[in-house]
Amino acid sequence: MTTVQSPPAPPTAIRPRVVARTGLYAVLAANLAVVTFFFTQAGFASNTLVVLGRLAGLYGALLMAFQLLLVARLPWLDRRIGMDRLTSWHRWTGFGILWTLLTHVVCITFGYAQSSSMDPVNQIVDLAETVEGVLRAVVAFGIILVVGAASARYARRRLAYETWHFIHLYTYVAVLLAFTHQVAVGTTFTASDAATAYWYGVWSVALCSVALGRLVLPLWRNWRHQLRVTAVVPEADNVVSIYMSGRDLDRMPARAGQFFLWRFLTRDRWWQANPFSLSAAPDGRTLRLTAKAAGDGSAALRHVKVGTRVFAEGPYGAFTALHRTRPDAVLIAGGVGVTPIRALLEELEGHAVVIYRVATDRDAVLYDELRDLALAKGAELHLVTGPPVPDRLAPGELTRLVPDIADRDVFLCGPPPMMNAVLGSLRELDVPKPQIHFERFSLAG
Repeated sequence: MTTVQSPPAPPTAIRPRVVARTGLYAVLAANLAVVTFFFTQAGFASNTLVVLGRLAGLYGALLMAFQLLLVARLPWLDRRIGMDRLTSWHRWTGFGILWTLLTHVVCITFGYAQSSSMDPVNQIVDLAETVEGVLRAVVAFGIILVVGAASARYARRRLAYETWHFIHLYTYVAVLLAFTHQVAVGTTFTASDAATAYWYGVWSVALCSVALGRLVLPLWRNWRHQLRVTAVVPEADNVVSIYMSGRDLDRMPARAGQFFLWRFLTRDRWWQANPFSLSAAPDGRTLRLTAKAAGDGSAALRHVKVGTRVFAEGPYGAFTALHRTRPDAVLIAGGVGVTPIRALLEELEGHAVVIYRVATDRDAVLYDELRDLALAKGAELHLVTGPPVPDRLAPGELTRLVPDIADRDVFLCGPPPMMNAVLGSLRELDVPKPQIHFERFSLAG
């Protein structure tokens, strides 16, 4: 099998994640400065509350545009930061939007109420009835409140993913309503030609990024590569591997450790998108996923027919050799989290130690492949079995298996409890953070 080899980056190189994160912070800070400049250039109202409300509204609009950029699934950002971290930042940005827009609504309402001697409720009703664009803003704010409530931890745990996702889609409606409100009544928006051009540019970049990353790129790649199922191979009673081939797969920018959202285009499955990692490094001819039956969608994969068309969104994720900092590595897998680990072992250069944590020998999916691959690459392979207690990946056990673990990159993928335990062990062993690579986003495993 031919794979693309990726030599480790020099230890002195600036890490790709640091470059991308610093770039995002710099872009946000620069735009905050520009927004503040245009705000002061437009002049201040006589009422302090109105001034604060307008500024909060502008910051809220900028955060909404920035939030769209975070979820646009742009390949350059995703490969360097990872969908899990981008999603986390998106969530916290959402709460920032909620508070800035709440400040905007409260300050504007009470500020105008002071000038008109109306009570706040009648004031906001009057503004909605008499000022163009205000009613749209009220509706947008209501949508943001609903989405924010649905995204709170208590509600998120009790909502089905499909329900939460459907509610979340209304955020795009809120964005469009907020933009039209800004065009209609935003004094800063119309204060100068430069300010108008700036805001049109901000919203255009944000919306075009979403269209590019979530619509244009997936459609283009699937039209180009024409993926079809070539084999369906049971690996265990509840685990199956699906092999796919297509056109020009040597031009697909996929790397070991990444995942796709897979849609198998049959009459009863075309609408379901299942996230699975590649379980073998891309070789330019085939792609392979290996999935455990954890729900109706994954359980039905063993019944997919050879020749079925596949629509794949991706590749996604930063769990790749791009982020290496050391010549040697430790790959730690738990359960079906072995799939990206197996793919990474195929691609990585340098000496590797693979630790595979399962309950019993029978749970060690792809173990024969791992053993043969480790033998071919001169890697060490340790199969660790047994119940969760005692912790067989505690600091002492990790040191016994890999005495020089602090001098290696550590790639970790598995169930959340196992990952949390291993991360705690790595902290106790003083493994530097830049050397620890993992993704918490559920799609990655």
